[in-house]
Amino acid sequence: MSIDLIFVILFYLILYLIFLKYRSKFEIQNKFFVLYKTKIGLKLMDRLSKHSRILKVLGFISIIISFIGMIFIFYILLKGTYNLIAIPESQPMLAPVLPGVAIPGLPSLSFWHWIISILIIAVIHEFCHGVYARLNGIKIKSSGFAFLGPILAAFVEPDEKQMEKKSKYAQLSVLSAGPFSNIVLGILVLLLVIFILSPVASSLTEYNGMEIININKSLPISNTTIKEGDIILKINNIEVNNRTDFTKILESFSPNNIIYITTMNSTVPVEVGKNPQNSSKPLLGVSVSEHNIGIKKEIKDKYLFLPGIFFWLFKLLFWVYLISVGVGLFNLLPLGPVDGGRMFYVAALYITKDKLKAKKIYTYVTLLCLTLIFINLLPYIIKLISFILIPLILLF
Repeated sequence: MSIDLIFVILFYLILYLIFLKYRSKFEIQNKFFVLYKTKIGLKLMDRLSKHSRILKVLGFISIIISFIGMIFIFYILLKGTYNLIAIPESQPMLAPVLPGVAIPGLPSLSFWHWIISILIIAVIHEFCHGVYARLNGIKIKSSGFAFLGPILAAFVEPDEKQMEKKSKYAQLSVLSAGPFSNIVLGILVLLLVIFILSPVASSLTEYNGMEIININKSLPISNTTIKEGDIILKINNIEVNNRTDFTKILESFSPNNIIYITTMNSTVPVEVGKNPQNSSKPLLGVSVSEHNIGIKKEIKDKYLFLPGIFFWLFKLLFWVYLISVGVGLFNLLPLGPVDGGRMFYVAALYITKDKLKAKKIYTYVTLLCLTLIFINLLPYIIKLISFILIPLILLF
């Protein structure tokens, strides 16, 4: 049994015991959504909402950015779905970001990195909804924590009747605040990682080889036994320790040259392809990242467990960035009850001036989004079904 699975069992067992002990304080909706209502953060929302001049400027920006994000993510979902159907090698544009689910090109996601990232992102998302609700004079009934099945979340409960009476602009500023805050958080964390934490991490880390993240299916290397996840250790018997080595060695070859790539498993002859931008330049046809083999021994000896803590936090911030941007963009889809769907309905109502027409448009677009999402998640659904059924078939 993996340590992550043990953490999952203990975490949800403790939460279930808390639920049983304080059952009267929980509210269950639709048999799947569990709310623990409090007044946490309401005073701070009121206090921040008094900075109306700054918030109004940010509110205008958030509406513009959110509609741009809605168009962008809808286009990406459409294009990704078309590629998935038309091009067999294409990867889905959506993936369930859950512990234990392998996503090509990304590190493994541990349970604690997942649960902490989700909590941070959900709290900031809902808190910003609350601040903009108070800015527009909308009462906040409660705030607190929630569970959507096993997924930990946060919520802010504005007075929906008051919200409906507000101007379309006010409603849009409240609805866009959550996704916009997630995108801003993701960008800020990414800048922190790139300009401060990554240089520190590089100085602490020992590298050996380049890990293949993706292979271009149109180039000769795709016809070899080399696959994604392999570690390139040598090219023509010359050691490859980092990206500089990798680039320098490849630049010494010409298109159509045969080179020998040594991985942890074997040495394979590969024909160098042509760069489509410049046919005289070589192109191997792989996306790579430096293969981290651990913390430098002298660093580990000097600082003991501190480098390990640093890298744990570094990985946490990476997932906060990735999940935050992903959650922000997903919430901007013109889909059902999510923020983007509600924004789309408000915009449709503003354009048509007819609730029935706006509702029909909203329903059709929601069904289209659900279909596109299902198609993109289908490979993962098939894997999950296979994971469950194969042991049962073997058993019987």
